Amino acid sequence: MDKLKLIIKREFNAKVRNKSFIVMTLLAPFLVVGMGFLIFYLSKANDSNLKIIAYVDASKLLTQHAFKDSETVHYLDLTKLGAEAAKKEAEEKEYYGLLTIPKQDSLELLAKDIHFYTQKSPNMILVETLEKKIEDNLRTKKLHRLKIDVAKIKSARIKTNLKLSNFTGEKTSKLINGLKIGFGFLAGYLIMMFIIIYGASVMRSVIEEKTSRIIEVIISSVKPFQLMMGKIIGNALAGLTQFAIWIILFFVLSSIASLLFGVSFSEMQSAKVSPEQMEMAKEMVAGNKMQTLITEIFNLPLLQMGVLFVFYFLGGYLLYSSIYAAIGAAVDSETDTQQFMMPVMIPLMLGVYVGFATVINNPNGMVATIFSIIPLTSPIVMLMRIPFGVPFWQIALSLALLIATFIFIVFMAAKIYRVGILMYGKKASYKELYKWLRYKG
Repeated sequence: MDKLKLIIKREFNAKVRNKSFIVMTLLAPFLVVGMGFLIFYLSKANDSNLKIIAYVDASKLLTQHAFKDSETVHYLDLTKLGAEAAKKEAEEKEYYGLLTIPKQDSLELLAKDIHFYTQKSPNMILVETLEKKIEDNLRTKKLHRLKIDVAKIKSARIKTNLKLSNFTGEKTSKLINGLKIGFGFLAGYLIMMFIIIYGASVMRSVIEEKTSRIIEVIISSVKPFQLMMGKIIGNALAGLTQFAIWIILFFVLSSIASLLFGVSFSEMQSAKVSPEQMEMAKEMVAGNKMQTLITEIFNLPLLQMGVLFVFYFLGGYLLYSSIYAAIGAAVDSETDTQQFMMPVMIPLMLGVYVGFATVINNPNGMVATIFSIIPLTSPIVMLMRIPFGVPFWQIALSLALLIATFIFIVFMAAKIYRVGILMYGKKASYKELYKWLRYKG
């Protein structure tokens, strides 16, 4: 046991004292937030240029308000020039586009004969906006021709906003569901990324010690199984340390945000807050979208999500890192690992794709439930389901199977590790690995 502790301590210190580990641990939260703001700024800057769209309305059917200017689009009437002359002017003056509406008595035929010319591929959102403008205008014309009172039809429109809640009385909304999807996908994706990153770190560490022949000195006093477990646990502790620092930074940033937006996160998460006080808080921030968004975020089961994230990270990491360690012991260089990586990556990618395909539509459906219990995909899919509420027995069963599978995998990986760690100059194959698994003693 003392030897195992020494190996864990050595691996942990080697990881956390690495300069890149320190820099990324401290800067990662700020980089994520900065990237978010950068993407938002660039998207705004991309759409901030004023687009000039000329139009030729030979039909005279569309009214002037159909081409009402906006902050980013200015409509220019070139009807007097005609379609051909307007094309030349639009091309010479580099207008964003030209809309031509031919003369046509039938509104149905007119709708199918409208052209939009552009210098380059047009913005699809802008195209949809133009189509909506023209459709609304032609619909109004059609109603007038049918002698139907348009004003009465507009006044008869009633907008419905369904109030969502479950049978226990817990209220929800499209915003809350969107946040649950976002947080679930983020947690699942992070689990996949960290399993790959830290698993590969274990594999590289094994390969480095094997190729430098240091391993021959180490195993003279340490059992191969202890060495493998020490590497796995040491890297896991380094990963948890990184998570802990990120959580601290998150709460620091959230405290700053609470001062800026006037939302008390600690009170909202407290179990002592009454339903009446929560409703009052929601009403107070109803006029501010950012405050409402932050309020709803902190109404999510963040504590449960955080605790289960740690459990599933550990379970998933221990399961896959034992496989990574076995692969590292079986090869002589990182290049030789490629033939073994695909079977490891497939379950991880499958978990992400299944999560995206099923959780968003039916988080408690059969497919999502099954893949959240299967050990190789449960760390990803289950975390995607957690924000929507998962029965306790499913979580318990999923964790139990994950732990049992880890014990089985680490037992099998130890057999490969024991033989492969001293094998040099021979490329391992699946057939060779099978022989190593059958060795006794």
